[in-house]
Amino acid sequence: MTVLAARPTTRPGGRTAIGLVVGGEFSMQFGAAVAALLFARLGANGTVALRLGISALVLLLVCRPRLRGRTRGDLLTVLGYGLALGGMNICFYEAIARIPLGAAVTLEVLGPLALSVLTGRGLLGAVWAVLALAGVALLGEDGFTGLDVVGVAFALLAGGLWAGYIVLAQRAGRSFAKLDGLALGLAVSAALALPLGIAGAGAALLDPVALALGAAVAVLSSLLPYSLELLALRSVPANTFAVVMSLSPAVAALAGALVLGQALTPVGAGAIALVVIACAGAVRWGGRRAAPVEA
Repeated sequence: MTVLAARPTTRPGGRTAIGLVVGGEFSMQFGAAVAALLFARLGANGTVALRLGISALVLLLVCRPRLRGRTRGDLLTVLGYGLALGGMNICFYEAIARIPLGAAVTLEVLGPLALSVLTGRGLLGAVWAVLALAGVALLGEDGFTGLDVVGVAFALLAGGLWAGYIVLAQRAGRSFAKLDGLALGLAVSAALALPLGIAGAGAALLDPVALALGAAVAVLSSLLPYSLELLALRSVPANTFAVVMSLSPAVAALAGALVLGQALTPVGAGAIALVVIACAGAVRWGGRRAAPVEA
């Protein structure tokens, strides 16, 4: 369907778009590692509220998106996009406050895997699902039983919301010009996260050091990666996008090791590798290829 009123003006080429996604993924995971340093000051909810609040404020001022003339479908899309984005961040930050970053992202990436399997055809999708479960089981041999159960539950819930985010981000990119959809989605996500952050952190949100770190996290974990992803989804099929996203556990483990000093054992590395292979296989051979976006 052609959207005349909201013609995307920026559509990178295929190779450029893949580079945008990879760059955004590195930025996202290293930003999450830096965010973990804020937990002692603000807690998980305070950290995500500061990150999303600053991101939304900056992008709203830059983009100045307009709601006038939008269809009900456009508004529902951006509302769902913002709720998925906010919920995904809240759950993920609650997870990494309780379990190592690499383990959290390994569990979270099962969300996109499930999405690709559910939208795929044939028995091959089941093979990728079993391979992913084998990776999680192998992670268990590396101390999975010692992980906080609540943290694991938050990571899995974040994965489900991540799958919804992928679908809705692509729709928002089709319906809104430039980064207007992201600006509105971040506003919705900030509205969801701020009450929880204020209740948990209170006046600590206004601490100068916390604000400085929060601004850095906002750039690394929200403004840069989400902008790059939204631009990439205008020209990259969803299955290709998800293949690159399946690199998340490896990038997260690297970030956790370099920034947080979280050791990665050979068994843990093998578990992460299995999940990455399963995700890549499922979205490459088990999912439907997304139709190109019309302008």
